[in-house]
Amino acid sequence: MKIRRVLATAVAAAVTTPVVLLSVTPAFADAKPPAAARAQQQGERDKPSIEELEKAAEKAQKAYDDAVAAEKAAQVVLEAALSDDAPLAVAAKAAKEEEAAAAAVAKENADNALADAKAALAALPETATDEEKAAAEKAVTDAEAAARSAEAAKATADEKAATARRVRDDARVAAVREYSKIQTALEEALKAKEAADKALADAKEEAAEPEEPDCVPEPKLSTVVTGLPSKIVAGTTTDFSLRVTNGTDRTLDEVSPFVYFHATDKSGYQVIDDAFHLQWSTAASPAWKNVEMGGYAGSVSPLKAGAHADVKLRVKVDAKAPAGDGLALVAGDYVNDDESCGGNFSTEYAFELLAAGGATDDVDDAEPGKPGKPVPHTPDNKPQGGTSTTPVASANSAATGSLASTGSPSALPQFAAAAGAAVALGAVVVLAGRRRKAGGGSAS
Repeated sequence: MKIRRVLATAVAAAVTTPVVLLSVTPAFADAKPPAAARAQQQGERDKPSIEELEKAAEKAQKAYDDAVAAEKAAQVVLEAALSDDAPLAVAAKAAKEEEAAAAAVAKENADNALADAKAALAALPETATDEEKAAAEKAVTDAEAAARSAEAAKATADEKAATARRVRDDARVAAVREYSKIQTALEEALKAKEAADKALADAKEEAAEPEEPDCVPEPKLSTVVTGLPSKIVAGTTTDFSLRVTNGTDRTLDEVSPFVYFHATDKSGYQVIDDAFHLQWSTAASPAWKNVEMGGYAGSVSPLKAGAHADVKLRVKVDAKAPAGDGLALVAGDYVNDDESCGGNFSTEYAFELLAAGGATDDVDDAEPGKPGKPVPHTPDNKPQGGTSTTPVASANSAATGSLASTGSPSALPQFAAAAGAAVALGAVVVLAGRRRKAGGGSAS
């Protein structure tokens, strides 16, 4: 569903602008669009074309394919680096199991020879000749030299084996790290490919969507409030009614009454809309229900030409609400089965909000103002709902359509609310476009 950007900008401004400012609006505003609207329009112009998105998707696909190939190659390298048959692994094994092992055996033999030489020298009898003693002593000296040499050779072989192991292990760690980097690159390439594919698919889906009809103003669809006092006291509950009349010469398949309470404190700058909790009820659906997100009080399906439908309404005001001034804004939207849509401009009913405990004796009903005034409404607003269950006097209904028990469908135009805000901001003509999504339907 689409709403024109200038309209959406106007609604957003109406929500955040106090009543005191909205009530002083020039008949014609500057022709330049608001900054937010200009930014959105610029964004539309900057959107890539389908051809550009196709090229981006092809490029992302190629990058992904390259990343897959790189990952496979890196996996081969990693497996080779971790293999016992890798050259560095073979060298480390040889240094440890051959050279270092041989040096250890040689040292052990040299130590044993030295021990034997020392034992032979000690075992010489007292009758040994000087030549025998000298030979035994020389054997010990030679054995000691051989042992020292074997020890040095073993230390060298052990260091060589340790170095070979470090080189092998460093190569394995490097291979694992490189493989991890390539795996990360593959994951990023996949994300980029999926994002490019989605952007292209979304663009094609958007391009394939049929053109949605614009909604049009329908002043012959009237919404009139009765029984709303010109003064309301904080902490009380007020019952009133809204009559929706189809003054056209055709049946409107689905009509949604719109009601919203907008108020500020006496300064005119503190918005206190959240203090109002609105409910609706009808003869066909007597249980009180909170007004839906967006301000819709049920729906009429259908409303024949010349017919009307009545909605009972109840507004409860928080006791802590400050004294101030407010507007009850009412309007009506319609959507037909052929997807044509529209609505009337909002009408405001001004009232004075009194602090809790205030007196309201002999108070007249609020009088309707001119249509086309600001409506502080966006689809993101909180529903003005409450929990009051106090019964309300039944209003007679001469409707030829029946009000739905489940409220207004999300696919309604929201024409009156948004159009009223746009008028308040100086727009000359605003047409809002929303229609049902495929598979959507009215409440019944």
